[in-house]
Amino acid sequence: MDMLLAILNIFAGLILCVSFLDAVPSLQKFAKWLGGFDTIIGIILIIVVIWKGWFDIFGIIAIFAGLIMMVGILPAIPAIGKNLEKIAKWLGGFQGIIGIIVLIVGILGAIGTI
Repeated sequence: MDMLLAILNIFAGLILCVSFLDAVPSLQKFAKWLGGFDTIIGIILIIVVIWKGWFDIFGIIAIFAGLIMMVGILPAIPAIGKNLEKIAKWLGGFQGIIGIIVLIVGILGAIGTI
């Protein structure tokens, strides 16, 4: 896994599972601060996955995370925006689980395990 994707996965995972970070207040504060950039991180995450052609399970999960993070701007995409918004809102029900998975994948990718 590329280091850029690993870092983006870590950031996305922290943003998506911020509600589970109550036990680590400093990490929760950082995740909430990152949450202000969730749309930008989501866009970059999806672009990197598509650009690098990573359409394995890790890439698909990263795309799911990106869609959840950019749900607010999806309706602005012509023709498919409303459908993507519905998918992203449905995926938002699994936000915490997807966040934990993306965070773990990002950490494993950063240390070179996957």
